[in-house]
Amino acid sequence: MADDFACEKFGRKEFKYQHWRWQPHDCDLPRFNATALLNRLRGKRLVFVGDSLNKNQWISMVCLLESSIPPSLKSNTWKGSLITFEAFEYNATIDFYWEPLLVESNCDDPVSHHVLDRIVRIEAIEKHARHWTDADILVFDSFMWWLQPEMTLLWGSFESSDAIYKKVGKRLRVYEMALRTWSDWLDIHINRTNTKLFFMSLSPYHKMAEDWGSSSGPNCYNETEPISEEGYWGSSTDRGMMSMAEAAIRELEGRGLKVQYLNITQLSDYRKDAHPSIYRRHWEAPSKKQLADPRSYSDCVHWCLPGVPDVWNQILYAYVMFDEFHAKLE
Repeated sequence: MADDFACEKFGRKEFKYQHWRWQPHDCDLPRFNATALLNRLRGKRLVFVGDSLNKNQWISMVCLLESSIPPSLKSNTWKGSLITFEAFEYNATIDFYWEPLLVESNCDDPVSHHVLDRIVRIEAIEKHARHWTDADILVFDSFMWWLQPEMTLLWGSFESSDAIYKKVGKRLRVYEMALRTWSDWLDIHINRTNTKLFFMSLSPYHKMAEDWGSSSGPNCYNETEPISEEGYWGSSTDRGMMSMAEAAIRELEGRGLKVQYLNITQLSDYRKDAHPSIYRRHWEAPSKKQLADPRSYSDCVHWCLPGVPDVWNQILYAYVMFDEFHAKLE
């Protein structure tokens, strides 16, 4: 369990957020069975590729699985951007690969990636993609790191003296360009018969309490109940970016490559109660001014574990385990 998501360890005393489950209108999600999934993953490699929200989901998946494996039959190793959980008895690995923008950038260091000016090699993906070419199941996400209003695009390498840099403010256009690079790589390199592809939709954040009619504060701090208004959408949920990702996935399907889009946005948008808020490890100690106003440093982006990402993985589990589940949802 990463300290970023260990809310109970860091002082949260209220645990109702751990006990909600998602009930769709028109179907029942199959109960998560760790042993059944490990058997399905026998001899296979499952890789989560993306940012810290995808890491949030990867840790959830590892926690759901590892308790059914004896200590001597599992391991967890970290090598650069790749973290590997291995279940020896099943010859199965569940990996996380840090790649927040899908393409190469100056944010690629898995530890030191908080930079003021994000520089993106918009047409370069091979440096990362070679680490997950052989995966049997790939789960991508890439939204949160594109919300910055301006980025610098780079043509050429970071080391080149004649590389071209251009600062741009049209983030939807830049996001579309990155998705094109990602799509073209998949189209050329992915085995259409053997590899299952998934793309997680945008994980919503809760930084504007007026969205849910609260007058007690500006964000998720001290929230202990979900939003009960059916059909709720937060104003910060960027549907334009979601549409861009959906269009890229449709275009890939037109090329004969199926990517299953797992839309977890609205079901997660109800869960203002389930963020770490102040109950996590802070890699930079809060200042005295922040400590006097906990709302000012509340994490309303990531999710406590156990919690919402377990629901995402229950849906992913249904797709991995049951081919007939696809037809019901489509």
